[in-house]
Amino acid sequence: MSQDVTLSKSVRPLDHQPPLPRQRLILEERPDEEAVPMDVVFVGGGPAGLAGAIELARLVKADNEADGGIGDIEIGVLEKAGALGEHTLSGAVMNPRAIRELFPDLSDDELPLGTPVTKEAVYFMTEGRAQRMPTPPTMKNHGNRSVSLSEVVRWMGEQAEAMEINVFPGFPVDSLLVDGSRVIGVRTVPSGLDRDGNPSAPDAMPAMDITGRVTVLSEGTRGALSQAWYDWRSVTRDNPQIYALGVKELWEVKRPLDRVIHTLGWPLPRDAFGGSWAYPQGENLVSLGLVVGLDYEDARLDVHELLQRMKLHPLFREILEGGEMVEWGAKTIPEGGFHALPERMHGDGICVVGDSVGFVDVPSLKGIHYAMQSGMYAARAIFDALKKDDVSADGLAAYTRSVRDSYIASDMRKTRNMRLAFKGGFWSGSAKAGLMTVTGGAFPGGRIDHEEDAADVKHLNGAGVPFTPDGKLTFSKVDAVYKSGNQTRDDIPSHLVIGDDVTPEMAEMLENLCPAGVYERDGDKLVVNAPNCVDCKATDVLGPRWTPREGGAGPGYRRM
Repeated sequence: MSQDVTLSKSVRPLDHQPPLPRQRLILEERPDEEAVPMDVVFVGGGPAGLAGAIELARLVKADNEADGGIGDIEIGVLEKAGALGEHTLSGAVMNPRAIRELFPDLSDDELPLGTPVTKEAVYFMTEGRAQRMPTPPTMKNHGNRSVSLSEVVRWMGEQAEAMEINVFPGFPVDSLLVDGSRVIGVRTVPSGLDRDGNPSAPDAMPAMDITGRVTVLSEGTRGALSQAWYDWRSVTRDNPQIYALGVKELWEVKRPLDRVIHTLGWPLPRDAFGGSWAYPQGENLVSLGLVVGLDYEDARLDVHELLQRMKLHPLFREILEGGEMVEWGAKTIPEGGFHALPERMHGDGICVVGDSVGFVDVPSLKGIHYAMQSGMYAARAIFDALKKDDVSADGLAAYTRSVRDSYIASDMRKTRNMRLAFKGGFWSGSAKAGLMTVTGGAFPGGRIDHEEDAADVKHLNGAGVPFTPDGKLTFSKVDAVYKSGNQTRDDIPSHLVIGDDVTPEMAEMLENLCPAGVYERDGDKLVVNAPNCVDCKATDVLGPRWTPREGGAGPGYRRM
């Protein structure tokens, strides 16, 4: 495929994206006779799922101590990573509001609150300069904490186990088991299979069924089961959800960073929304990353490469030079905001929480405390439903009402169009966002319509200047995946569903899009290196579908 041909070509990812494999993800089957019975099953051991499980366990304990009559309630948390926190990645500057509410008897010194934010700076970047600018009101972080979300999750897991919650790492969920409109349990992913799906490893395990009176989907961003349930039950949104891809590195540095840094502008092209960050995490660690909305126009845009180029800027080089990159990772972020929230987050025997719903406020760069709070709201609704012996959609409706009446919805409503305003370009978006900030979202009011990310046409605008990593400050995708701690077997069955019509243009877009080098071109053909995948879900947004794979596969984050 010659460059002369591709210069004028474009691609609409939606035309090449396979349908969601709902028939695999939603099973109208009775559970196996050897199914493990639970009362409540949380699918995903991140901040939302663990917060929900802990809050529910506390409510049950208090009720039993008061002779309330609820009795023993078996709570299970199923996590696809081999250990809690290994698939958890965020910047992250965390608002501590929700974790303080979840653990009211603990002091800040006893909570995993990381580094207090005492100084911050925002810069507008060009290729050679960084111009400091006033910190937008939505981005002020006084009182917030720079944390390792992996470590927060591990600490929460320890608290959950101390409360006799059944925490099962290494158990990804393949399907929801349903009876009519009711979710009645889950089926896990088998492990130890070869590429053809046959048992090969000596410790191969078949799928296992786990029943539950209530199932809580706390899968995180772009959850496959959540997507399938929304589709199956025809749960609508005013706007489709849209996503960004964040690529992050953790560095041990020679000089401590004394402030939280955010940047706008370069290295992003003007048609791309996003920005970068550098956060101090203790004396010698710096969290560094770049986030780019997936509605960009250039099919050759490569977020991983942009991050590598960004580190050569004087602002970041001064922070990093002489240090060592110790971890790398990538993850998508839901950015649709208030108008992309589903009409309901509950159904017969089910609640959906956290990033699986889309509780992220883009202007403030916050979502962790919303995820935890949503898990707590779900726990309270589930507790009341169990007490009344009514886990139908009507019995669980208090969860959606709680969210809609909460500060989560209030915060997101105030900034409801800010991310979408930038679809018209950076400068016009900045002006509109300023007006929205001043008026609390009232002006410009209404709702900005848009299509899903995959419907946006991308153009092959011509190859840029080739980039060669130096292996010290900048790194290839292969080196980056190694730093993610990827633990996937080479002969694992592929968990990626590829479309039948992958054109050369689509293959080139995927090669650039994936930060982990999963997709490569061999001439005009697409080569898929599925074991490289770090579960960022970027191509699930714009191309091949991601589905759950065996427990322990994927990254092994420790301090992300």
